[in-house]
Amino acid sequence: MDSFVNAITWLYSATIPLGDLKPLLLREVIGNAFGLASALGGLRRRVWAWPVGIIGNALLFTVFIGAITHQADTPALLGQAGRQVMFITVSVWGWSRWRQSVRERRRTAATEQAEAASLVGQADAADDGVLPQWASWRTRASLVVALVGGTVALTPLFRALGSYEPVWADAWTFMGSLLATYGMARRWVEFWLIWVAVDIVGVPLLLSAGYYATAVMYIFYGMFTLSGFFVWRRVDARAQKSGPSSQ
Repeated sequence: MDSFVNAITWLYSATIPLGDLKPLLLREVIGNAFGLASALGGLRRRVWAWPVGIIGNALLFTVFIGAITHQADTPALLGQAGRQVMFITVSVWGWSRWRQSVRERRRTAATEQAEAASLVGQADAADDGVLPQWASWRTRASLVVALVGGTVALTPLFRALGSYEPVWADAWTFMGSLLATYGMARRWVEFWLIWVAVDIVGVPLLLSAGYYATAVMYIFYGMFTLSGFFVWRRVDARAQKSGPSSQ
């Protein structure tokens, strides 16, 4: 027990020196590594992306809540702290939905031999990846309204609580992350584009606030969000060609 407590204490205080720059928190780096692994799992439509992401969210929560409680010399980003709690909550739900989707596909594959003979059916059954789907136009419009409206509503609240300026950017990344995670749980192809919108605003915000490890992760993540969109779109197109049995 003592060794476990010592390990947690070491992880909480360990840093990576950067010369004249402010050192990086090791748990921020590790948390973002888990986040990047989760994103890669999402790109490949793997269920394990959700629990891996939850571990990263828990570590990053300690980073941003530390700033809020003045245990770090970086400014408070309430949206970043709150989004980790949101991620964990929505990820549990998303994990359950993806597991259910995979179980349903396995049952379908077991009863429909014709699907096993198709190239798309073989590939999907082999990797156990969930099948993406497109959101309706009405849903897309609702997502845009929720992103903009949520940002406007949260900005004065975050400002009153002392969040880092520009506060609207903090609120934007929170709302965008919420909607993107929800869209991923629903298997909507468009969730990748919401992440693009988050990255465009989030990277400059994090760099200016001194969260360099998280900003770098956002940059790497942004490099394959568009790729993820096209990959999911291609998988959906193949599934549509193979017929209803692939759904």
